[in-house]
Amino acid sequence: METTEQNVLDVTALEPRLKHSTIFDRFDELISGETLTLHNDHDPRPLYYELKAERGDIFNWEYVENGPETWKIRITKNAGVSDVLNATLLEPRLKHPTIFKKFDSLQPGESFILLNDHDPRPLYYQLIEFRGEIFTWEYLQQGPFEFRILITKKPVQDFKKSEKNSVSREGSNVIHVPSIEPRLKHPTIFQKFDELKPGEDLTIINDHDPKPLYYQLLGERGNIFTWEYKEEGPETWQILITKKLSGMNDETLGEIAAKDLRKAEVFKKYGLDFCCGGKKTVKEACAEKGIDVTQVEKELQQSEKMSATSQRPLPYNDWNLDFLADYIVNTHHSYVKRVMPDLKAYAAKVAKVHGGHHPELIEINQLVQQTMDEMAAHTIEEEEVLFPYIKRLVKENGSASTDKFNSVKEPIDLRVQEHELVGANMEKIRSLSNNYSLPEDACASYSFLFKSLDEFEQDLHIHIHLENNILFPKAIKREKGEL
Repeated sequence: METTEQNVLDVTALEPRLKHSTIFDRFDELISGETLTLHNDHDPRPLYYELKAERGDIFNWEYVENGPETWKIRITKNAGVSDVLNATLLEPRLKHPTIFKKFDSLQPGESFILLNDHDPRPLYYQLIEFRGEIFTWEYLQQGPFEFRILITKKPVQDFKKSEKNSVSREGSNVIHVPSIEPRLKHPTIFQKFDELKPGEDLTIINDHDPKPLYYQLLGERGNIFTWEYKEEGPETWQILITKKLSGMNDETLGEIAAKDLRKAEVFKKYGLDFCCGGKKTVKEACAEKGIDVTQVEKELQQSEKMSATSQRPLPYNDWNLDFLADYIVNTHHSYVKRVMPDLKAYAAKVAKVHGGHHPELIEINQLVQQTMDEMAAHTIEEEEVLFPYIKRLVKENGSASTDKFNSVKEPIDLRVQEHELVGANMEKIRSLSNNYSLPEDACASYSFLFKSLDEFEQDLHIHIHLENNILFPKAIKREKGEL
């Protein structure tokens, strides 16, 4: 009773805007079994419902005096209820030490409620790092202005399970960046990275996207690591950094697309050439175009995690070379032969009619005529010379003969040069047409031409990719007996 008399809050002396927040703070400071007595000039019954809604059924509400001038209410926190630690009342430099001290004072099975004005998710990772997985973390309230988390130290019998889990984490280093002094953050991360052996990884946890670190690490240590986002905000970023194995190099755009053509959609989105320019790595291609490589790599990683119900690409990389050659002829060569006459005719027509007001059409017409003539000769050479030779390589198990060349690499090199010419022409056409944007005075022929050129270029990307990145490299290996 003495404790109750001493713990009195006269609500009438508070500013209206501070009344409820002050009462809640005083209630949260109570430990199990303690009491707070409110004095008010009217019945605070609405507070009862608010307290019950936001804190739960963890208190008793008893009227000691019930008006008409004064109301006195005795609020008692039920026995067995978790203590509340209001982190908003602590100085920033004392928050984490105080929370850790509170956690360490718990007996196995005991809990406390952490109250904060933002999501303290980084604390979760810091607790795991320094105390291990010996606690549970349960959100009782998630914002927007107040967060309440029930933190419970696991019973003793659960500690062994946590210890087993921690064994699997021994090879995984974790750095909680916000807990490090600003001037020491990057040096600490670099030192930890340098200590990694090839194949080992490091996880960094931060309160913002540490993308600048990616570029600093790339600049100072070189292309010897992979960077994968495991969690991306809004409060916490978690990145897995793995030191590459010795001799492990980044795959080229062409090699990536050859394994999974869905990733080619990412390259198309950012204008990265995976067919003619397919020998560049993602980092090299992004650097040339000034593109954020972390964003591209993140989208490539996401494409790997597409659900099993997603449409799977055709398994070009698994096909026999003779089957793939026939597919290219029947799908892409036939398409080229079908659209070439229309493209040449409409390019000439549109340039003649609209070239006066849109002089770029004159150059587009010249490029279209050159490209179509090149493709006509190109398809004939492949169908009559190169592809039959590749089929003989398959049939005769890597040994074929011809009077025209000594190795399959000779005609392949010529076809690759032709690909580069055609690819450069189409890139120039796209640039001149501002990505095939139609002006206000465009007629139906104008619209048809640009739509057809766009479709032709899309088909050409796949066409060249299948040859440059799959058919040709495998044919060279087949001839050498390496495949």
